[in-house]
Formats: sequence, structure tokens, C-alpha cells
Amino acid sequence: MRYDQSRADKLDATMLELLLPESAVESLGRWLADPERGQRYANGSGPHSIPYTPSKWMAVEPWPSTFANRTAADSVSVSRAEVVAAVRAAEQSESWAEAFVATQVWGYGVTGYGPYRTRQVLAQPSAEAVLTEAVSLLVDEGAVAAYEVLNTLDGLGPAFLTKYLYFAGQAMPEVKGPRPLILDSVLAGVLRRHATEVGRGAGYEWSEAIAKWIWRDSDWSSHRYDVYLQWMHAANDRLAASIDWPAAPDVLELALFGAVWAPE
Repeated sequence: MRYDQSRADKLDATMLELLLPESAVESLGRWLADPERGQRYANGSGPHSIPYTPSKWMAVEPWPSTFANRTAADSVSVSRAEVVAAVRAAEQSESWAEAFVATQVWGYGVTGYGPYRTRQVLAQPSAEAVLTEAVSLLVDEGAVAAYEVLNTLDGLGPAFLTKYLYFAGQAMPEVKGPRPLILDSVLAGVLRRHATEVGRGAGYEWSEAIAKWIWRDSDWSSHRYDVYLQWMHAANDRLAASIDWPAAPDVLELALFGAVWAPE
């Protein structure tokens, strides 16, 4: 099937109208109430931690001032709250490159090629200016405009540029429009399966083919990111109105990434 924007728009509108099925609300509620699973995030995603090895990042500059000393060869963990603190510290020193490194350390964790890819992005002459401009656009125009400018950096795909956007959005007192969230292939997969099911329920025999295109594994347009943010924020609002659920949509992002609810 050839790509059809009108059908994509129709499927998006249906998803935004129906949001989460009752089965999803129930699964998410059980997860949040479980002391062994989601209860630690009842007040936000701040405790969510990722392990990394500081010494593996020795060649990456500038290093976040609040992070572990890189002479440490042992693995340590960094939480979302600690990354937000690092971004705020970097803002004070007017180094958005330092803030970017903090977000990529969290994003890559123990993945061996993370330091190399981060260096490659920062080696571009325009990198610091683009990272700075993106935050300015986030504050003045919103996440979609910031996404577009970040997407001009070679080697910085949407999954990792949205990590930078997410943490910058958490660190800033105010941004224009909905705060950014992380979008990666796992989350796109959840939305792809959900869109397919929503479309089938509405009688759209073409829903699977369109969902595979719009919620593919990478290379999402800024429009697709906009739809993602609209859906995530609206779904989170619906959850918070239905059950004891935090107002922060990044908890929903964390839960969906962890397969708390997995549409067929």
C-alpha cells in the first residue's frame, strides 16, 4: 500500500479520541500500586536509574560536573533526577554540550559504542550552537521546533535527540506547549500495535499498513513527534482522571517502555 497522509491523519484522530483501552488502564494501575515494580514512581520518574561505567567515557568532553569521577572503573548508576540536576548545573555554566553528554550517558548506559557516538556528534562544528538553539526553541516555540533543529545533527537520531529534549524540558522552569518525552523504537512499537488495533476496531482495513509506516522504528518526522506528544499527554491526563496516577507523563513513557501494557 502506498502511503496515504489522509488515512494517517484519520488513524491519528481516532487514537487521540479513544486513547487507552480499559485493559491498559487496569494494567498500568496494578503496576503503579506494586511495591516491587512501579510504586517507586508514584511521585514521578526521578528514581529511574541506568548503570554506566564512568571510565568508558574518559575521552568525552565536557564531562558533567555532578557525575562520578571517570577514574572509577566500576559500574555506577545515574537516575533521571540526577541527570536533570546535571542539566541544570550545565545551564548555569552555559554549556549545553555538557548537558548533552549527561543525557547521552543515561541514554546509552553500558552500551559500548555510546561514548564514540557522543564524541562524533559533539565533533561537528555546529553542535554547540544547535544544542543551544534547541533549548531556546523549546522555551519559545515548543518541542516540535526544537526537534527539527536537533534533527540536523549527523549521527543524532530521534531516539537520542529526544532524550536530550526530555531532560532539557524537565530542567527548564517553563517550556512552550507540552513538555518533551522520549520516543524510541520500543515506544513506537507500542503505538504501532495500538494504532493497528484501534484502526481495526473502527473498521479501517488498512490500519496495519498505515501504522507500520507512521510508527516505524526510526526516522520519525517532527509531525509524528507532535502526534506522539499529544497522545501521551492526553492519555496521561485520562489515566490521572481515572485512577491514582501521577500527573507526569514521563511515568507513562517509562511504563510503556517496560511493557507494562503491551497491545496485541
